[in-house]
Amino acid sequence: MPTLAANKNAPMQHPTPLKISRVLHARRETVFKAWSSADHVKRWFCPDAYTVPDAKVEMRVGGPFEVCMRAPTGEEHWTRGAFVEVTPHSRLVIDMRVVDNAGKPLFRAYTEVDFSDALGGTQMDVVQTYTFTDPSMAAPMVAGAPEGWRMTLDKLDKEVVRMQGGAETGIRSIVHATFHLERTYDAPVARVWRALTDESAKQKWFGGTPGRWELLERHMDVRVGGTERLKGRWEGGVVSTFDALYYDVIPNERLVYSYEMHMGDKKISVSLATMQLKAKGAKTVLMVAEQGAFLDGYDDAGSHEHGTGYLLDALGASLKD
Repeated sequence: MPTLAANKNAPMQHPTPLKISRVLHARRETVFKAWSSADHVKRWFCPDAYTVPDAKVEMRVGGPFEVCMRAPTGEEHWTRGAFVEVTPHSRLVIDMRVVDNAGKPLFRAYTEVDFSDALGGTQMDVVQTYTFTDPSMAAPMVAGAPEGWRMTLDKLDKEVVRMQGGAETGIRSIVHATFHLERTYDAPVARVWRALTDESAKQKWFGGTPGRWELLERHMDVRVGGTERLKGRWEGGVVSTFDALYYDVIPNERLVYSYEMHMGDKKISVSLATMQLKAKGAKTVLMVAEQGAFLDGYDDAGSHEHGTGYLLDALGASLKD
């Protein structure tokens, strides 16, 4: 368990569980895989200034999850654990036990990790429930866990970039992808068009998960030459920005626009999108086509297509209100 030493020494046997979430710009398969082997875990499972010189990870029920974290001073902290639940791409449960240098148990960290689709990629929710064996040693370590996890997930963010072929090394790359999606909605064309082009209607479905995403900026001007921006901060602190420019607007029939995506101050993709609407009796068929250029490591193996599908389903749900 990633922790930092803290000055507090609260002798609690069962402190409040830690809950932390992060949206990572990668598919669930990639984020899940980052937990699957020692090679991956060594690159990210520790706070800043710490390293992982040794680890043993076998992702199967009963398989070991053992990690040695080395402090800048050279002191080593072992977490000895095992996988309790492994549901591919959806959920992990790891029973972790932190021990001292002599192998004496300090505390238990029952760790539940859930992976779900989110705008921008994958949301990872971590819940750690603690039981102290040695409160005097365990309390200060657990008090530092929230900050330790924050830094650790920053490293995980970089690791999934590396796993997708990119890096923070200045190496430039572009990966191209094209996809087509179609949805049929039980609503007339005019209502679906409004959901795509009216700001108050679009905000019902185009955004982050309520309670885990803070809106920073939103505006829409759907006309030829008009622009749209959606900017928000995820629970983990990452800011994502969607900037669009409209080229073709035919009411109730077609939208053509380009858009850029930024994560923080880094541009991660540029895309050209087309939306076509066709009446099918009292229903509407929406056809979406996109061509994307994914920049400097953000080849997310279909994450963008998956995220767009997630939003189109949210659009459908908004039409039922």
